[in-house]
Amino acid sequence: MTESSLSISFGQAFVAPDRRRHRSSMSVQIPGGSQLSAKGACALISDSTWRNAIAKQAGDLSVRGFLADYYSTPEHWDVKTSAHRVLRALNGWSYSQSAYIEGGSYICSLSAMVFRHREVHLFHMGDTLVFRLRGAEFEQMSRDHVTDLGGYRYPSRALGMDGSLDIDYVTDSLKQGDLFLFTTQAVRGTLLPSDFVQLIRADVSDLDATCERLAEAALSRAQERGYGGDQFCFQLVRIDRLPEEVEPEHPVPLYGDLPVPPELSPGERLDGFEVQAVLSRTAKSRVYRVHDARNEREMVMKAPSPELSLRNAYQEHFALQQWVVQRVNSPFVPKIVETSRPRRYQYYLVDYIKGESLSDWALRHPQASLGARLDLARQLVKAVQALHRRDVLHQSIHPDNLMVDAHGRLVLTDFGACHLRESDSQQAARELARQVGLNEHSAPEYALDTEVGRRSDQYELASTIYWLLTGHQPYALAPNELRSHTDLERMSYTSARRYNPAIASELDDALKRALDPQRALRFRRLGEFAYHLRTPRRNEDGVARQPWQTPATLWKAVAGVLLLLLLLSWWLR
Repeated sequence: MTESSLSISFGQAFVAPDRRRHRSSMSVQIPGGSQLSAKGACALISDSTWRNAIAKQAGDLSVRGFLADYYSTPEHWDVKTSAHRVLRALNGWSYSQSAYIEGGSYICSLSAMVFRHREVHLFHMGDTLVFRLRGAEFEQMSRDHVTDLGGYRYPSRALGMDGSLDIDYVTDSLKQGDLFLFTTQAVRGTLLPSDFVQLIRADVSDLDATCERLAEAALSRAQERGYGGDQFCFQLVRIDRLPEEVEPEHPVPLYGDLPVPPELSPGERLDGFEVQAVLSRTAKSRVYRVHDARNEREMVMKAPSPELSLRNAYQEHFALQQWVVQRVNSPFVPKIVETSRPRRYQYYLVDYIKGESLSDWALRHPQASLGARLDLARQLVKAVQALHRRDVLHQSIHPDNLMVDAHGRLVLTDFGACHLRESDSQQAARELARQVGLNEHSAPEYALDTEVGRRSDQYELASTIYWLLTGHQPYALAPNELRSHTDLERMSYTSARRYNPAIASELDDALKRALDPQRALRFRRLGEFAYHLRTPRRNEDGVARQPWQTPATLWKAVAGVLLLLLLLSWWLR
């Protein structure tokens, strides 16, 4: 760190009889270099309810998830934009996953504080506590959002409690020597504000020792008063040095301030990358295959279209694309490539997939077996599931957006229509998909101005798989040709077995349900559809077993016949 950069120190203390079952989590992260200037340092604390069966996982996941995603947001996003996007994405995931957990949930209170330049930003949900000690002034910066039910106090407006998230946001200037205390509701009824000030001011040379004093005092006071104070955590952050107020003479431009690249042709260079081929030119973007001579590596460069150089809204979404892809970890989704080379234009780089589109693959392999096609279908499902786990809608799943490499691995590409699944962004998601362009695989709701979501991706996924297995479309009327809701009645499903008799009736029924024009009638979870894509077990002669031929079903049938014979023998006596 240079002498003019922000410098902070911190200490922590935790009291719990069993660390494996704690319900609170806290962390401080101080990045180095340009990231400290662009994103700042973070301090967090989270706390779940004691009746939560997965309280530890809820607390740990919220802290780790925020830190990982916040520091991967585009550098030109300000603190508020970055934190709000991360928290809403984290809230959506926590809320959706809690529905599948018995006796527990990912609900937790969370206070996240970002120290950047000479300012502090607090993002607060629930009932965790954040105080500031400045001189002799000790004040609470967070608000207690609690609800009394049956004599117990539960956090309200907490992370993962509802599909929408109400975030308290507080920003203030920093002063050298400021001390910030993070703790939980467990401390209520033990220490008074005067106790906090006295214990902290006693000795601030060792912040870990100071937190230990606070924990010991809180535990002692709880035992004296008969409280169940078995879990206390304290975290102290001190501002040791503030950066200079004077801006550098030649500030480095942030990513969002960079110009859109000009039109490029093979052989031309941009930031040291040589263009090998133009992969795509659309109204929205340019996609090039580039070569990095420094490490002899081929990559794909995606940049906004030069015609959109003044469209700030699209450039903002372009930055969101990079962040979305960066958050997803799957072998079926391309990886973002980070380079240390200075960037003079807006673009991002991903791994180059040496292969062909699924459309081209199908043309070159007309005799491919049903098993080979189902293998590609299962990979596609895993790619979409990886996006949905991060609460991302792809919104443009079709054969031309899928690549198959030389080893038969399928990769989902082109995230120009991707959108974070948030309860208040239905219209924005639908409009984005329309701007990118609807096609014969698009879900009907995009053409009819109705609600979109994960089941919309399910439709596009199933439509692409139907085409992969049959070479045809499931409906004579394409969804992108719909003009009103009455047109839905004209959509009559054509059985996949009509085009490919090798398809099992069970799989055909699953395709029909996933492709239902009515969004609410499709599978509730994508995993249910994926179950029907499994490869049927085969006999020694290679013929697929029918359900009654499986061992478990066969023995059940034998047992039923024996039971019937036994009953008949008793009746005939």
